[in-house]
Amino acid sequence: MNAPNVTQWLVPDWPDLPAGVGVLCTTRRGGVSPAPYDDGQGKGGLNLGTHVGDAPKCVERNRDILRAELPAEPVWLTQVHGTRVLDAGVVHHDAEPPIADASFTRERGVVCAVLTADCLPVLLCDAEGRMVAAVHAGWRGLADGVMEQTVTAMRDAGAGELMAWLGAAIGPNRFEVGPEVLDAFLRRPGVDEAAIRSAFAPFGLKPGKYFADLYALARIALVGVGVRRVWGGDFCTVSNSGRFYSYRRDGVTGRQASLIWLK
Repeated sequence: MNAPNVTQWLVPDWPDLPAGVGVLCTTRRGGVSPAPYDDGQGKGGLNLGTHVGDAPKCVERNRDILRAELPAEPVWLTQVHGTRVLDAGVVHHDAEPPIADASFTRERGVVCAVLTADCLPVLLCDAEGRMVAAVHAGWRGLADGVMEQTVTAMRDAGAGELMAWLGAAIGPNRFEVGPEVLDAFLRRPGVDEAAIRSAFAPFGLKPGKYFADLYALARIALVGVGVRRVWGGDFCTVSNSGRFYSYRRDGVTGRQASLIWLK
């Protein structure tokens, strides 16, 4: 089998990333999975999700392809759209993936990872390059405080000034939601109501519907806990069928990974 063309993957444009931090985001390209988990162009897809119906042997091969580009096996999570944050350094790879939606580490060579197919992956590190984290931030997690919980966990563990990069997610012109999503954010204690409302654009053709901006909502959460150096937010999974998996677009589909580690 030919070696994967990792240039098809996404290396975050993160100008102030410390030299000792490694980052990588996969796309749907460069793997072996057949449709509907393929690359969108008739070739094998790099689906990394074990829970989406893809053949286990394909997912295993795809994870082997990814593993060859990393210092260690990623710390995979069982993501549930919650707010639990764990220390990736204490996870045993021979155990079932723990239930959590974010992980952080202070240990070199430990790879934090999240899987997404429209939800927002957020990668964080401190300015000294001593700690990193990966967050699965769908709207439920953001509304319930997964960003704040992750930042708190990192600071409690000794992180300095934090910065973040926002990966590929459903874009602000594609994420149609109902009023219950807006209400979930407005119910949060101490919320900046004007800022939250600015992240929801009324969808004129359907009264009571909105287009929600996950990127803006993540930035609001990060700024609220003092994280002001935020990059990324430039990709839409739904709009780019040849590069990204999208659950909203396709229903049955694969998952791409966003990963960060200390070198």
